[in-house]
Amino acid sequence: MPEDPRGDVRMLAPAQVSEMLQIEVDEVIALVLDGSLRGAKVGSPARWRIDAASLEAYLDSRVEEARRMALWREANAASFPEVWGSGTPHG
Repeated sequence: MPEDPRGDVRMLAPAQVSEMLQIEVDEVIALVLDGSLRGAKVGSPARWRIDAASLEAYLDSRVEEARRMALWREANAASFPEVWGSGTPHG
């Protein structure tokens, strides 16, 4: 019998995600509603659950964005002599 690919899906409560991200639960729900995180209301009564893999992908994207911003700030902070050398231009 083939293995169910959904068998390893881990769902997290919004409170768990809010603790990990150090944000309010309402902000976690907003991330789900704007598509930054995958989540669904499950059970009765319905409660939000967030896909742990989407949280990992979200964190990876935030790390990459921070890395790119740091490189951009570093490049903008470099003066032309630092980049091109301090010699006199020859023409």
